[in-house]
Amino acid sequence: MTTQRRAVGAYGEHVAAQHLQQQGLVVLDRNWRCADGEVDLVLRDGDDIVFCEVKTRRSGLFGPPAAAVTHQKVRKLRQLALRWLAETEVRPREIRFDVVEVLMPSRGAGQVTHIRSAF
Repeated sequence: MTTQRRAVGAYGEHVAAQHLQQQGLVVLDRNWRCADGEVDLVLRDGDDIVFCEVKTRRSGLFGPPAAAVTHQKVRKLRQLALRWLAETEVRPREIRFDVVEVLMPSRGAGQVTHIRSAF
């Protein structure tokens, strides 16, 4: 991955975390990694735990950012969620999987779309 793509992704994750915190969610982990992969954001929403995939694009030319969340990515995120829960021993009432799209225009602030329970 190029430095520019990493910077775009990091910007999107920062914007997404700020947006979710403004909505009342609490960030528990950012870029949580293990040998099997990475979860962009893990948050608490009341008694629930939210595993969030952040997708950032600079334009909508190739469709919405969430279109990049494939069935394979969903399967991987579910596995990672189980591992995070096992390692932290957190026992939420429910877990949820969300996607946050960040569309970064060439000018102005990024446009954020929060898709709750995306899969």
